[in-house]
Amino acid sequence: MLKNKPQLRLKRLDLAPGDPVVVVAGKDRGKHGEVLRTLPREGRIVVQGVNIMKRHSKAGRSAGGNRAIQGGIVDFEAPLAYSNVRLVCPSCNQPTRIRHIVLENGTRALQCAKCGEPYERVRRTEGQ
Repeated sequence: MLKNKPQLRLKRLDLAPGDPVVVVAGKDRGKHGEVLRTLPREGRIVVQGVNIMKRHSKAGRSAGGNRAIQGGIVDFEAPLAYSNVRLVCPSCNQPTRIRHIVLENGTRALQCAKCGEPYERVRRTEGQ
């Protein structure tokens, strides 16, 4: 292994897909959304309905088969910086910072910095 090559440190993001967040900086400041995807290597997340970009696609290219893609302008959510969003606490309904705590049973959890309640993720099933 090379010694002089900088090692990539993977930053663990505290947000997970499905968490409610609010954007606190940038052109979409104040918008609420749900985390769709996290990109920990880049330190970015994708939020539903926030940071909408347009991509122009050329018509006629095949998508793996014999069908052709229709050309046009496609809207998509671009990733934004992890530091520009805050988690919305479900108990106090405020954008908040989060603290890391260890519960009595030894498991780690996130805690709302405003109300002090532990944050519990709502796991969504495929039917919802």
